[in-house]
Amino acid sequence: MAYRVLILGAGKIGATIAKFLCHSGDYMVTVGDINVPALDYLKANLKKSVTFNTEVIDVSNKENLIKVMQNFDAVISACSFNFNVNIAQSALQTGISYFDLTEDVGTTNQIRKLAGQAKEGQIFMPQCGLAPGFIGILAHDLCEQFEKIDKVKMRVGALPQYPSNKIMYNLTWSTDGLINEYCNPCQALVDGELKEVLPLEGLERFSMDGMNYEAFNTSGGLGTLCETLLGKVNDLNYKTVRYKGHCYLMSFLTQELKLADRRDILKDIMENALPITFQDVVLVFCEVSGWRNGQLEQISDVRKIYHSEMYGEHWSSIQITTAASICAVLDLFRENKLPGKGFIMQEQVSFKDFSNNRFGQYYQTSGV
Repeated sequence: MAYRVLILGAGKIGATIAKFLCHSGDYMVTVGDINVPALDYLKANLKKSVTFNTEVIDVSNKENLIKVMQNFDAVISACSFNFNVNIAQSALQTGISYFDLTEDVGTTNQIRKLAGQAKEGQIFMPQCGLAPGFIGILAHDLCEQFEKIDKVKMRVGALPQYPSNKIMYNLTWSTDGLINEYCNPCQALVDGELKEVLPLEGLERFSMDGMNYEAFNTSGGLGTLCETLLGKVNDLNYKTVRYKGHCYLMSFLTQELKLADRRDILKDIMENALPITFQDVVLVFCEVSGWRNGQLEQISDVRKIYHSEMYGEHWSSIQITTAASICAVLDLFRENKLPGKGFIMQEQVSFKDFSNNRFGQYYQTSGV
């Protein structure tokens, strides 16, 4: 019997998740959104699939959500983070498992509290995207290869392949999520202690394949790794990768012009000045150093995933990587390869299982 999944959100990522799951042949998928044209477009695109349906759903209406969820095994939130607690509460009451893509730390903490009331066979797994998400699975696997860990560096960027504006950036995913990353406090382990560090600080520059990049602190990408590795590592940090010069201009907007305190204005500026692009590249860099066999060693894992043609459409690399990650962990849960109750952290996922999964394979270093 096909596994019944409700996807809330018919935007770029939600639609990509739906297409991945439908084409796999193992899922009955319903996409819910209040945006009727988006649902109609998706329905026309998947009209040949007998395992797909759409439904007009207002995710702010908890009573309606609970009623709809009665017919499903799991729900995936591809909505903005501010709707996720409401969705998770509805899932808890209905008894179905919950997955999301949030990078918002406060939202994740609230969902974790809800997970303490989970029924047997019901899990709550937030932060299932690229970062947080895949990068945590990868970093934890590298850490497991050492007897004693010294430093962990996690660097991720979703970048336009052909930058042409002064900020060297195009919108590739949620503007709300992007602003959260640039404006909210960040976690890190420094000299073995949990610290709160400022976003857009800690600037570093490096080159790869002839391109110049910079990386700086952003919020949320570590997921729960600080908690998991506290007492086991000296230094652990996450930074977002951009092209050189981006950090300076974003600092000017968020700090000098104080738009971090007026995020609705910042969002309006970005969405009306920075075009969306589907010609992007996702860069993933993870480096762990520590001791094994009595000597200090370093292991690095570097990946670039490019935009590609998928199922007759052009998909951006951020669509592919984000959707592939959440589909992979859903697949692993369906196959009983994850714990069966409560709150699940990304680092509880076996990297080997993830890499061998049909969706996880899109993260191969050769690209998509």
